[in-house]
Amino acid sequence: MGVRQLATAVPTTASRARSVLAAAWTCGVTTDVGQDDLVGAHRVADDGTVRIAPPPESVLAAAVLLAPHGRPAALLEFADAAPVPVRDRVRARLRMSGELVPDGDEMVLRPERAVLQTRTERLGIDLAELADATPDPLALAEPRLLLHLADAHPEAVEQLTRLLTPESLHGVVRVQPLAVDRHGLTLRLERARGQADVRIPFHAPADDLSSLTERMQCLLASAQAVSRRRR
Repeated sequence: MGVRQLATAVPTTASRARSVLAAAWTCGVTTDVGQDDLVGAHRVADDGTVRIAPPPESVLAAAVLLAPHGRPAALLEFADAAPVPVRDRVRARLRMSGELVPDGDEMVLRPERAVLQTRTERLGIDLAELADATPDPLALAEPRLLLHLADAHPEAVEQLTRLLTPESLHGVVRVQPLAVDRHGLTLRLERARGQADVRIPFHAPADDLSSLTERMQCLLASAQAVSRRRR
């Protein structure tokens, strides 16, 4: 089952891709020579340009030496994994293909194509839109926010399920916070077989941690109101 939306306010595909780039610590690199999984070897400029410093003994370093003019064609992959342990933990994969061009000790990706693969769809991204987009303001804080919510406030997660229809909770054995961005919170509903993701929107975008706290308090207040009406 895919993601059920309770509202249409969601990040654009380009913004989500920029968030994946901003938060990713590892990068998979595939060239004609082979494949590398590089940890902490890339960085992303403000305009979304991906720069990689190839480790000396890496497959990528060999590809640079063997490629004409030191410019290997490459496919880069960045995985977006849920911070909270859940089934099917990878929420999306961003793949960017193009040419790696030397620039000092780094290689700069000149992208020709970018695709965001989610659990339910494969989305092509306009490269100009990707360059102009900005990461979600909560992207870097998301891991600690979700882990804190899951570990320290499981009762709050349970309360939030009151905003869902009783039918959507049929057979659910566990609920975990899967994702959060400026527009809303996504919960993973796990059943004995399978799972579903349900997105709960905020009443207004949250552009910093202070406004996120207020949005979450509003959701919990709404959940409590729903609970009172059902009694």
